[in-house]
Amino acid sequence: MTTTDTARIQRRSQLQRRIRLIVGITIAYNLIEAIIAISAGAAASSVALIGFGLDSTIEVLSAAAVAWQFTRRDPERWEKPTLRVIAVAFFALAAYVSVTSLMALFGAVEVEHSTLGIVITALSVVIMPFLSLAERRAGRELGSATAIADSKQTLICTYLSAAVLIGLILNSLFGLWWADSVAALVIVVFAIREGVEAWKGDACATSVGMLLDDDTDEDHHHEHEHEHEHEHIDRSPRSTVARRLSRPPARQRTERRRS
Repeated sequence: MTTTDTARIQRRSQLQRRIRLIVGITIAYNLIEAIIAISAGAAASSVALIGFGLDSTIEVLSAAAVAWQFTRRDPERWEKPTLRVIAVAFFALAAYVSVTSLMALFGAVEVEHSTLGIVITALSVVIMPFLSLAERRAGRELGSATAIADSKQTLICTYLSAAVLIGLILNSLFGLWWADSVAALVIVVFAIREGVEAWKGDACATSVGMLLDDDTDEDHHHEHEHEHEHEHIDRSPRSTVARRLSRPPARQRTERRRS
């Protein structure tokens, strides 16, 4: 095993541990968020907060699938099944947001004021983007489509948190109860698109192993080019003439032999 292979294996193990840590934090945070949001929503009879808590459980499902994958002996083998789970989570999120948003717009759901709801959604807007960015960077370097897809879902949940937060604030200050529903319906389009991409297995990722392999191939390619250049120079007419000129004359060679 070469030094390059050892470095690649060590880097891959490091990235896998980092992803497990990130999804572990994401699961823990979303579980706490779901419990608080659903409890506060039930106490205040707020369907919006209850829905926000259910959205957190969907994010837990996606992150748990990635965590399960990276506890396997060969995570790459379970890439496609995990992507399917994440895709289903995207579709479930889109379906839920569509139903609750339309119910709110048609007056079936009343958006109520909730101080606790504003606090918990504001925390999500601050915390979740960092988790999404960290997971996406690690996923891209590792070449993991599941980690990238899960990071996108975390980011979409951040947008939904922002939509709920804006809606709660606008409703409390100006009585604009429909603002968060309109914003959420726009986000649904992106959730469906990401779900389709996850189901197909599409991801813009180049693994660290592929990068190292490419570097090695390029080095070998350059070495072969240099070898061919030297061979070309040695076999060229000018090189032949130079070798002939560098030889001593025939008389000198004969005298050296006699001496």
